[in-house]
Amino acid sequence: MATGNEALVRRAYHLAEGDVLDVQGFVSLFAEDAVMNGIGGVIPRESYRGERLGDVVVWMGKLLPDVHRELHRVNVLGDVVAIELSIQGTFLGAFETPAGVIKPTGAKLDIPTADFWYVRDGKVQEFNCHVGMTSMFAQMGVLPDFTSADAASAPER
Repeated sequence: MATGNEALVRRAYHLAEGDVLDVQGFVSLFAEDAVMNGIGGVIPRESYRGERLGDVVVWMGKLLPDVHRELHRVNVLGDVVAIELSIQGTFLGAFETPAGVIKPTGAKLDIPTADFWYVRDGKVQEFNCHVGMTSMFAQMGVLPDFTSADAASAPER
């Protein structure tokens, strides 16, 4: 049975599950000045604060309506909860990118992720999520364009 900080984090995951999606409940677990970092699609380092903390839950629920987080390893180190997990679900929602929209394929995704939760006085103060985007894109059927990348990085002669 999880207690304290671990129980708080497990509650956050539960509230963000596809069959629950309690955005207000999720946000209520965070301190007033809390921040969530690292999540946001193709933007490498996007941060969310205040009511925007719920944006990630809504976004993920649209992308993967049956979203589930499979927790593989949970480590509690005082006020830090470090978790190795997989974000799982069916790619049924559009994925917007700077180059256009990636249409849903119905593919089953199992995305490796590492989350770090920092808790203070019974509330989440900071949440850093590191999603295996390369794995996610490959599972979505989005392959890198190495030819264009190579041409763009070629030095002028």
